[in-house]
Amino acid sequence: MTRSIPRGRAIGAALAAVAVAATAVACSTESPSTEAGGTYSIWDPYPQFTDDSDWVRLLKGCGTSAGVTVERTGYDTTDLTNKALLAAQQGNSPDVLIIDNPVISTLAEAGTLTTTDETNLDVSAMEPNLLGAGQSGGKTYGVPIGANTLALYYNKDLLTEAGVDITTVTDWPSLTAALVKVKAAGKKGITFSAIGTEEGSFQFLPWFWGAGAQLTALDAPPAVVALTLWSDWLAAGHAPNSVINNTQTTSWQEFASGDYAFSENGTWQLANAAKLDFEYGIIPIPARAGGTAPAPTGGEFISIPVQRDTGRYATSKQLVTCLTSGDNLFTTDTTLSYIAPVAAVQEQQVAANAELKVWVDAVKAAKGRTGDDLGTRYPRISEPLWTAVQSALSGAQTPQEALSAAQRAAVSATS
Repeated sequence: MTRSIPRGRAIGAALAAVAVAATAVACSTESPSTEAGGTYSIWDPYPQFTDDSDWVRLLKGCGTSAGVTVERTGYDTTDLTNKALLAAQQGNSPDVLIIDNPVISTLAEAGTLTTTDETNLDVSAMEPNLLGAGQSGGKTYGVPIGANTLALYYNKDLLTEAGVDITTVTDWPSLTAALVKVKAAGKKGITFSAIGTEEGSFQFLPWFWGAGAQLTALDAPPAVVALTLWSDWLAAGHAPNSVINNTQTTSWQEFASGDYAFSENGTWQLANAAKLDFEYGIIPIPARAGGTAPAPTGGEFISIPVQRDTGRYATSKQLVTCLTSGDNLFTTDTTLSYIAPVAAVQEQQVAANAELKVWVDAVKAAKGRTGDDLGTRYPRISEPLWTAVQSALSGAQTPQEALSAAQRAAVSATS
């Protein structure tokens, strides 16, 4: 692996970038066993799964298949990033790391992850758009375990009352026309999250990309058109002012009240959708001129961190391959409410649950936030973007003014 920055200094920079707390994290200083068999450590961002869960049983089973004992630790997502960087700094990384896909570029730049070429991990069956979230500088740093993304949930009963045929909602003009009908019927239109955090950028990106905008040109005409759409919806009363402070959770709660026709939200709400007091449906987020807008991918990658003892990589590869094999992948993605990164398993998911077809289509059109070789530049672009959204929706600036300021800030932060 080529590393142009000394590894210790790069990891230190990465730690600073994710704002690690001053309190040191205690890590074992023992070197992993290199004897035949031995113990292999796996860290994941699923602390909700206990030792008796199907997920942990799968991890242990993959260890048994590889002839080793798996020692698994689950961390909160942010905590996991910090611990992974600190462990790498101390030369004490886990053998397998399951990490949120936007973090891959940060860990790769810090020199803490191996490439799939180095470990001979086969990624040929993976969907290229999902694999892209784990690529940086032309190299691939892991295997996607699955993906979630965004679509539009809709209230069937409310739309029927308003005289809206959902099959006619195929682009921005037809969606806005539906919102006009909903308002005329005395109902509420659409809710989403525009909060001043990554959640706000995440929810804005389908409209941003769906207009043809690029993250390297935040103030270009397509970007302005996208932000104007949201701004106009608020001005017309089609979306509530609460979107400025809404998280994806509070936005869902608004939709669950039964008062809104549409909600932009993700696959992770499917269990909650089953509990709604009204009939619902799901359509992909439409692009400006029609078709499915590219939505950002969520989900994790399984990566193999750099080890002092490179002889461990062969067994680590066995563990990763086991976790991403067909039957195991189907079970894991069903448990996590993810869409599989492999076409054959996606077909299996749709066969088991036809409702997932719309999500498979959305994932096929999705793209990674750090894609287009943005890598670690993405967070420094995303913050000015969500700031612009906040500014425009609050009326502090016009969409053009807000995005021009965002572009200046992004250029300054990434140059």
